[in-house]
Amino acid sequence: MGDEDSSGSSASLPKYLEHLSGDGKAIGVLTSGGDAQGMNAAVRAVVRMGIYVGSKVYFIYEGYQGMVDGGSNIVEAKWESVSSILQIGGTIIGSARCQAFRSREGRLKAACNLVRLGITNLCVIGGDGSLTGANIFRKEWNGLLEELAENGEIDEDAVQKHSHLNVVGMVGSIDNDFCGTDMTIGTDSALHRIIEVVDAIMTTAQSHQRTFVLEVMGRHCGYLALVSALACGADWVFLPESPPEEGWEESMCLKLSENRARKKRLNIIIVSEGAIDSQNKPISSEKVKELVVKQLGFDTRVTILGHVQRGGTPSAFDRILASRMGVEAVVALLEATPETPACVVSLRGNQAVRLPLMECVQMTQDVQKAMDERRFTEAVKLRGRSFEGNLKTYKRLAIKLPDDKIPKSNCNVAVINVGAPAAGMNAAVRSAVRVGIADGHKMFAIYDGFDGFAKGQVKEITWGDVGGWTGQGGSILGTKRTLPGKYLEKIAEHIRSYSINALLIIGGFEAFHGAAMLADARNSHEEFCIPVCVLPATVSNSVPGTEVSIGTDTGLNVVVQTCDRIKQSASGTKRRVFIIETMGGYCGYLANMGALASGADAAYIFEEPFDIRDLQSNVEHLRDKMKTSIQRGLVLRNESCNVNYTTDFIYQLYSEEGKGVFDCRKNVLGHMQQGGSPSPFDRNFGTKISARAMEWITEKLKGSQGTGKKFVSDDSVCLLGIRKRDLLFQPVVQLKKESDFEHRIPKQHWWLKLRPLMKILAKYKASYDVSDSGKLEPLQHNQGTSFGEPAAI
Repeated sequence: MGDEDSSGSSASLPKYLEHLSGDGKAIGVLTSGGDAQGMNAAVRAVVRMGIYVGSKVYFIYEGYQGMVDGGSNIVEAKWESVSSILQIGGTIIGSARCQAFRSREGRLKAACNLVRLGITNLCVIGGDGSLTGANIFRKEWNGLLEELAENGEIDEDAVQKHSHLNVVGMVGSIDNDFCGTDMTIGTDSALHRIIEVVDAIMTTAQSHQRTFVLEVMGRHCGYLALVSALACGADWVFLPESPPEEGWEESMCLKLSENRARKKRLNIIIVSEGAIDSQNKPISSEKVKELVVKQLGFDTRVTILGHVQRGGTPSAFDRILASRMGVEAVVALLEATPETPACVVSLRGNQAVRLPLMECVQMTQDVQKAMDERRFTEAVKLRGRSFEGNLKTYKRLAIKLPDDKIPKSNCNVAVINVGAPAAGMNAAVRSAVRVGIADGHKMFAIYDGFDGFAKGQVKEITWGDVGGWTGQGGSILGTKRTLPGKYLEKIAEHIRSYSINALLIIGGFEAFHGAAMLADARNSHEEFCIPVCVLPATVSNSVPGTEVSIGTDTGLNVVVQTCDRIKQSASGTKRRVFIIETMGGYCGYLANMGALASGADAAYIFEEPFDIRDLQSNVEHLRDKMKTSIQRGLVLRNESCNVNYTTDFIYQLYSEEGKGVFDCRKNVLGHMQQGGSPSPFDRNFGTKISARAMEWITEKLKGSQGTGKKFVSDDSVCLLGIRKRDLLFQPVVQLKKESDFEHRIPKQHWWLKLRPLMKILAKYKASYDVSDSGKLEPLQHNQGTSFGEPAAI
């Protein structure tokens, strides 16, 4: 934290931002179209980054309507204007549909209102319609100014001085229906609302042996329906892009009646509001209910979620996504020239990129055209490889082929959980078991980690055994941190006695370390010469070889929800600073990203050493803050960031130094972060990454069938992880070089690049490296659809 300075002045910009001075520039920010959770985080980031680089930033209230009406609808924003809005859903600056802006006359009024305030940079947060409108406005800008000058409303100097308009878009839409970006602002939060309802419905439905038909939003895009079906293991899903085949009525009813025959007490059917059949005729939730009641006589209920999906507090994912996009949007506006086309700030894999706005809009419209013309296979492809992959994975996991149709591999594959529990582990186990069975393997569960493996706690696990596992937190198989070192002999014995041909290890740093030990022991125990795949699953996100781990998103949401409640308490009492300790061992991911998502003032982490001067600087920063209208403070501390500067020490230091200005409280979050129901992201990430791991295992086993081949090469013990935009199988032997075994963390962390964002948005000086951005990238037609779910999945 050595580069922090409590002044927050933009008089001398850090070296990375010198060429990005906003001095003399004015930025207008508006939200348009349907609201989405996370829009406020984007507005906050634009305002604070804009002020940080020396620009004036203006709120444009009520979207384009406010731009046309002008007056009190366009107001300069101050740093404090966006305080305490991160956790609020919707948009504080309002949104409205605007007919007036569709006409040239309306755009003329809007241009007049902007140019009088010197606003020539526009940041638009909305859907494809809103962004298309902004692009039309940009193209007409010069002509509009000339017309205004002719009418005597502005002078010729203003035409020359403000001759071009820069436009940067961010997509705010819960439907995730915009091509080019992996995830739109609001989608993850909408999935949270859907999954909360599904989890609640599951408990009541199981009590009564009921069938529930759940209708979710998505008039033209089935993303919410598809991903929520995958996340809750729904029995059937209806999407606009992929209508059911002819005779679907009989197939669906047969599936539901088979479920009931297998004593499954609950059936869930998810219907997208825009669902259609192959003739483009609507399939309504009411129609599906009538069919089930008429054909099967099942007690059936319909729940239409409606605007519940747009509401509530934004998830940690949406806050971080929107904050990153907002900062990138300001940088893009400052770098824009008259020749720069309007761009949209997007997420690709784990990187913020800029894409040509109109190409993205065109591709989004191509999807709808393909659906209108009943080219459904093409529509699914145009949605991106991840949408296609979601659909394929859902079908594989939802529908079990009859035993006589599955070719037997004569291979036994075992699944084990190792390390601390992480939400999403059970979804990963379910996925592995079902994909393995579909590939013809016999699947075995190992209970209680390597401890249980050594004791022979191994049991065959079937398709039905893992039903309903996606929403369960913790680890149903049981998990322990024990490494296999002292049990190698006994583990080898059980691999032999159960004829295990491959092993899937799901867990944290211990899972990775354990797999490395098994690989090292191959010379002395030939039983370990089998394919081994490690899936990273830990709230700490401390596994080398991956940027995201199963369970991290759930842990981060717990941190952020707690911070929200604590901030509320602090603003009620005023002049109070909270010090919160997060988990993570020596990995500062939860503290750093939790601070960014909750708007904290500082985060102390092991990866960035700090000393007493930094602590003093932070205290001074907070003392200054108490003189403003924002009379509260929030500081996060990773549990192992420093052996001497403990949570108690920092609490006592802050209490002493803040005497008479603020008082202090501390809170240790502890094991809360490992518990609870998995987030939609962790359910889906666990499901998809596990399915991919089983495909890899199947490929390996197929290559060795009938040859009695022993696997001895490095590439037969791999960790499956995400690197930037790719899902990669990386030999564990290679990853050992990238690991700090003493502290059980990787040597490099991608998220440290986001650390300056947290500091800038908290009003510290920081060096923000823009070298990764600044280029307008070509649009690829095979983009993914979810952070940590790049095109490769």
